[in-house]
Amino acid sequence: MSRKVHEKELRTGVSRRSFLKGCAIAAAALGLSDDIVPKLVEAATSPKRPPVVWLHFQECTGCTEALLRSSHPDIGSLILDIISLDYHETIMAAAGNQAEEILEGTIEKYSGKFICVAEGAIPTKDNGIYCKVGGRTALETIKKVAPKAAAVIAIGTCASFGGVQAASPNPTGAKGVGDVLGKKVINIPGCPPNPIAFLGTVLHLLTFKRLPEVDGLGRPLFAYGRRNHDQCERRAHFDEGRFVEQFGDENHKKGYCLYKVGCKGPVTFANCPAVRFNDVSTWPVAVGHGCIGCTEPNFWDTCSPFYKHLPGVRIPGSGIVTDAETIGEKILGISVIAAGVHAAVGMGKHLLKSGQDKSK
Repeated sequence: MSRKVHEKELRTGVSRRSFLKGCAIAAAALGLSDDIVPKLVEAATSPKRPPVVWLHFQECTGCTEALLRSSHPDIGSLILDIISLDYHETIMAAAGNQAEEILEGTIEKYSGKFICVAEGAIPTKDNGIYCKVGGRTALETIKKVAPKAAAVIAIGTCASFGGVQAASPNPTGAKGVGDVLGKKVINIPGCPPNPIAFLGTVLHLLTFKRLPEVDGLGRPLFAYGRRNHDQCERRAHFDEGRFVEQFGDENHKKGYCLYKVGCKGPVTFANCPAVRFNDVSTWPVAVGHGCIGCTEPNFWDTCSPFYKHLPGVRIPGSGIVTDAETIGEKILGISVIAAGVHAAVGMGKHLLKSGQDKSK
């Protein structure tokens, strides 16, 4: 294993320390023990890199930017060395007809073997004319490429659930990739998502030859299996009834809970507090801004206004905040459904384990 890692270091410039650290972070994110790290490293150093076709649709390219700009360790370089990124409109050297020829050649040569990664929502109104690349609509492209892929990964909230493009009144009829294809895909939402979620998904696929377990929304459980609220460093302040009343007040300076100024952590499933961006120990809540729920479907509509607190949440010392509005009722409905899905998954695992224990 050490020889393979050293060879990769010489070939790519990614240091052995960064490489191993990246695999260790991915293992921790996946909830795997340190004993599995060598298997992840072996999968990551395999000369048989899976070909990837990365498609861009209605989006801001923020997901790609977050991936490429990640550091400490250089997750971007690590991912790009694990996979063979055969087509990616943002970073590929080819353009025009040459780029389209590469796309056609890749999906035919590696039919049933490549990974399709989609970034951005798919407009469906008026036959999808609101987004075209290479003379084809996004709708045409995804329906042509995705069925030939071994796996389809929707990266970012736009590709997963439609994102800001799908916000009311959704003039282009934007939808998530899974909705357009009419089947489940692996959704890695976030605006942008943490690159570790993507790295963990790819390494899981390469190591165990299957995709990770997902929740009812197609999100990998290792990254989206718990609410931000339950992992938040400000949770103790919530439990003790210590809240920021308005931005800039004394309680804000003391680092108290941001629920009353709009934090959507109680209804948002993600691992932001645990796996932070760029390994620099921070995320929005840590620097004083509430979670806006960006990993949830329709968050632009259901989580706004972003600086108004969620209704119906029981808070210590104050009972239930009851000034519920339609927007708040919608988001609480989503929360209940999501909580039910996760509870069902957890109960299923418990029953399965109980059955296994009894059979021993």
